[in-house]
Amino acid sequence: MADQQDPVFQIQRVYLKEASLEQPNSPAILLEQEQPTVDIQLGVNASPVAEGIYEVSVTATVQTKIKDKTVFLVEATQAGIFEVRNLPPEQMNQIMGIACPQIVYPYLRGNVADLIQRGGFPPVHLSEINFQAMYEQQQQQQVESAEGATPGITQ
Repeated sequence: MADQQDPVFQIQRVYLKEASLEQPNSPAILLEQEQPTVDIQLGVNASPVAEGIYEVSVTATVQTKIKDKTVFLVEATQAGIFEVRNLPPEQMNQIMGIACPQIVYPYLRGNVADLIQRGGFPPVHLSEINFQAMYEQQQQQQVESAEGATPGITQ
């Protein structure tokens, strides 16, 4: 039998939490010959669900435009439920910000490409993400903003 203090990390479930595809200017925009611009935004969120159980989600927003008109807009959130127990706080943050998103993200990539293709467009493949570098960058930004908010220091 496992010791009560042994670290625990288990995937309970991975699921598509939300997905939408909008083509507000179809069908006219589909006749345009100009190459659209593509803007991709990603976000990671982690929240406790119950004692030792967390939901970690990765959200992608993919918007293509020709001039100022949207060709299509896809928003999708892929989430996972993870059991994480008996880890020090600094490891918990890394698990939530790096390990869990790395598990969830490939599912998001596939769902976004599939949704775009089902909308009648060539699939947009989200590139691989280095969640460790993203996490470290966010940590650095938090340190810098905390230092910038120190009372009594003028800039």
